[in-house]
Amino acid sequence: MLSKLHHVAYRCTDAAETTRFYTELLGLRLAASLVQEEVPSIGKRIAHNHIFFEMEDGSFIAFFDLIGDHDPVVPVERDWAQHLALEVSGMERAQSVADRLTGAGIDVVGPVDHHICQSWYFYDPSGHRLEMSVRTDSADMWAELGREAPASITEWTGRKREHA
Repeated sequence: MLSKLHHVAYRCTDAAETTRFYTELLGLRLAASLVQEEVPSIGKRIAHNHIFFEMEDGSFIAFFDLIGDHDPVVPVERDWAQHLALEVSGMERAQSVADRLTGAGIDVVGPVDHHICQSWYFYDPSGHRLEMSVRTDSADMWAELGREAPASITEWTGRKREHA
């Protein structure tokens, strides 16, 4: 089984602006800035800067800033569904970050009660939607949700067929 998240990677429009946002507003550490001329996994020459921000658990949020790239960095502008949810250790800490974001002119929605967590939503400078979450769940809650999940998937599949 997979053990933990190493990193998640997105494209960004500006490495410097992204660095300011993730270090100054979210408080992450800039762990690396790897300027490279090619992408070994696809065998193409594409000049890029691969930047990594370290989270408290040792995992990373990474970004690629590509020279000469003019493609959209998010698949659907202002998409609510595709987002990165980041866990925060407590309500006071999350509200402090939300206040810092708001003070910098960034729209923040929250806290929103999802019954498994309290969440705040906002967008980074490249248009990626982020969620800060404070857990309010329990192991028993997840066990029950896990037991109900197969039947829920079956029911959902039927609903989708009806609307196809």
